[in-house]
Amino acid sequence: MAVADGGMSPLFAGSGRAVVAACLAAAALAITRQRPPRGVQWVRVAVVAGGVVAGFPLLTSFALTTAPASHGAVVIALLPAATAVAAVLRAHERQPKSFWITAAVGAVAAVGFASSQGDGFGGPHPSDLLLFGAVVAAAIGYAEGGLLARELGAWQTVSWALVLSAPPMLLATVSTLARQPATGGPAEWAAFAYLGIVSMFLGFFAWYRGLAIGPMARVGQVQLVQPVMTIGWAVLFLDERVARPTVLGGVAVIACAAAAVRTRRGRRTAPGKPR
Repeated sequence: MAVADGGMSPLFAGSGRAVVAACLAAAALAITRQRPPRGVQWVRVAVVAGGVVAGFPLLTSFALTTAPASHGAVVIALLPAATAVAAVLRAHERQPKSFWITAAVGAVAAVGFASSQGDGFGGPHPSDLLLFGAVVAAAIGYAEGGLLARELGAWQTVSWALVLSAPPMLLATVSTLARQPATGGPAEWAAFAYLGIVSMFLGFFAWYRGLAIGPMARVGQVQLVQPVMTIGWAVLFLDERVARPTVLGGVAVIACAAAAVRTRRGRRTAPGKPR
């Protein structure tokens, strides 16, 4: 995301990739003749769209124009914990105390790992409100989308959310281009294409399928390995070197994620049903 923002405005990077993904989603829905959502399902699709199609991408794009990517990774490392809380509040999931202990340890480990890279946390930053808002938006979108995927299907939920958000995202993209034409080299446009096709569209297929299988609180802990994977890709593609403490920290984060996912399942209460 930081690469795309380097040659494009944050609004274009955040909204333009949603337009690309929406075109793919509309084609997939039309070709397979999927049944559209009904009644209140449209409201729930709008919640998903607001959280993961508009909220998270736009807020993080704007935040990364003034904050280093390493600082953003520290705050985004809190997303697994936020997803677990959203799953409890929205899906009425109940997890044992051992889960919350391992999830808390995992959050601390992920934040510590992310802050050890580059500039790290570096103290409070003006963009922190945007980053925290992105975390909350994504957590809500994940929880609602996971529930809706059990009714509509995983890729269908993502696709309808993209289609629903297409008009405002297209308007934002066009207005941004009118004020500031998009610039950038091959690397920036390649990053933009990846964000639209993979990150915003294809990547959500498996993610929402996993959330639908659930429990969402535990599945969400897989996100703990995101900072580790980011460093891994940097090593493979950017020839960056990592020190031994970084490797050990990454192993610790992965271990925490595995422990949280494998905790014994707690009881789950159906929505609206008293215990």
